[in-house]
Amino acid sequence: MTMPQNVRTHEDFPIPETMKAWVLGDPGQLTLVDKPVPAPKKAEVLVRIDAVAICATDLEIIAHGPPAMIEGGAPFNKNFTPGHEYMGTVVALGHGVDEYEIGDRVTVEIHAGCGQCKRCRQGMYTSCHNYGKNYGDVDKGHRANGFTTDGGFAEYAINSVNTLIHVADTMSDEEATLVVTAGTSMYGLTELGGLVAGESVVVSGPGPIGLLGAAVAKALGASPVILTGTRDNRLEMGKKLGADHVINVRNEDPVEAVRRLTGGKGVDYVVECSGAPNAVNEAAKMLNRGGKICLAAFPSEAVPVDVAYLVRNNIYVYGIRGEGKSATHRAEAFMREKRFDATLIHTHTFAMEDLPEALRYAKDRVEDAIKVVVRNRFSQEQMKAAE
Repeated sequence: MTMPQNVRTHEDFPIPETMKAWVLGDPGQLTLVDKPVPAPKKAEVLVRIDAVAICATDLEIIAHGPPAMIEGGAPFNKNFTPGHEYMGTVVALGHGVDEYEIGDRVTVEIHAGCGQCKRCRQGMYTSCHNYGKNYGDVDKGHRANGFTTDGGFAEYAINSVNTLIHVADTMSDEEATLVVTAGTSMYGLTELGGLVAGESVVVSGPGPIGLLGAAVAKALGASPVILTGTRDNRLEMGKKLGADHVINVRNEDPVEAVRRLTGGKGVDYVVECSGAPNAVNEAAKMLNRGGKICLAAFPSEAVPVDVAYLVRNNIYVYGIRGEGKSATHRAEAFMREKRFDATLIHTHTFAMEDLPEALRYAKDRVEDAIKVVVRNRFSQEQMKAAE
């Protein structure tokens, strides 16, 4: 296609006029359509999407809408394409971009923020005050791909240069889609203080974020790392990723087990990734006095919290959104150096045209699916046709 004059392209990476993309209609309704390929603006690039992982938040958006927000409201029937955990190849450079070259393999953060509001200027771009207000007109700068702007269940997507992370050639496309998940875990530990070497950590909930949370905590030097959950096979995977101890909460009281493993003292940090109704209260009782809780998951309904216990014991509670403070760069560095094997949580791969089936595997945990990755075949077919 013909891009604007200030957009750089390369003949080795032909760009079509239109692309295949899944769009969200009514709740739960995805349709494969043709969409115009977007052009990058200042400080943006066009990424050819090579692979995208399915996140539980994608399932929530497709079925219920929030936390996606398009034009200030629900994302339904607005020609919106979800999907946010993707990687790919840079194929076009917007005005002023010299940090990346055409042909670079990259993985992406979700949030760019507007860069102008109070929170963005504080570096808290995942808390941008202009979240979800400018779909289709992003001149203000705000982007949260797959949440407030078009995401990765398509052939191409626009990304701010602030959201890109170079991917090592030693990393497969599938592994590269997991950098965002590891980045969320890294962000949680960053907010708890970052320097966790020698400190004790509980990670509750062995979903993708929890499993990589255990891996990141161990890579940062935490000891012991304790993983709690309900499924023995997930807990065993946690051991392979670095957990020193695992606790099946169906078989024993997790608070008593954590206290026993720490000589009655409790741990320094809890990273809560389960979203269970009593998770915050249990986390508080696992901690020693002055400990910290990071909430990386959210319950589906409001839950009671024993605030008096938190206050009496000087316990700090932090909520995180996504993978802020450039945590994905640190996560990619750990994965590049093989400090842990994130590929253990990748269980299934589908072609992009089979996205509905991939979503079913992820939602229903078919064959104990953990991370389901979708490979983009459409772009490969178009490249062959262009040749």
